[in-house]
Amino acid sequence: MPRTPSDPSAATLRVRVQPRASREAIVGWREDALRLAVTAAPVDGEANEAVCRLLARALGVAPSSVSLVRGAHGRDKVVRIEGLSGAELRSRLADRGGEA
Repeated sequence: MPRTPSDPSAATLRVRVQPRASREAIVGWREDALRLAVTAAPVDGEANEAVCRLLARALGVAPSSVSLVRGAHGRDKVVRIEGLSGAELRSRLADRGGEA
């Protein structure tokens, strides 16, 4: 689930990414990480950029508000979303119903 750092205007989110998927989607929750599928290959940061774009679109925030905090070279990542509290983040993800 989303964690709220000391800054109340930002939240962090653990994600597990499946690169080279047939379509981009929010797959759902597994344990405490949100599972994402992106079509981009994990080469030269393309999948990381796709993750940020997918989350920004799903959450209704600017792409520049979503940044990678940890996990640039692995499937498990931590993403920071500026301008949303942890409660707002949970609410927006619940409203999406797992689709992006």
